[in-house]
Amino acid sequence: MANHASAKKRIRQTIKRTARNRHIRTTVRTYVKRCREAIESGNKAEAKEALKPAIKHIDMAVSKGVYHRKTGSRYISRLASQVAAL
Repeated sequence: MANHASAKKRIRQTIKRTARNRHIRTTVRTYVKRCREAIESGNKAEAKEALKPAIKHIDMAVSKGVYHRKTGSRYISRLASQVAAL
């Protein structure tokens, strides 16, 4: 257990940051999942519409530092190529 005030503060900061990152990460996963479900259904129009918010949320997560820049780029690239392949 932390004894110094600075260590206690770091624990509080970590808890807040972890909660914020978890929220962002789960939101991204939800939108990616919706896009993948639309791709699997075979409906190209629906998949294109699902891709837009997925890209937006992935980019937002990258800008917040939750995902690395190249990780976000890879996710977007793979989703976009799957939608284009329909």
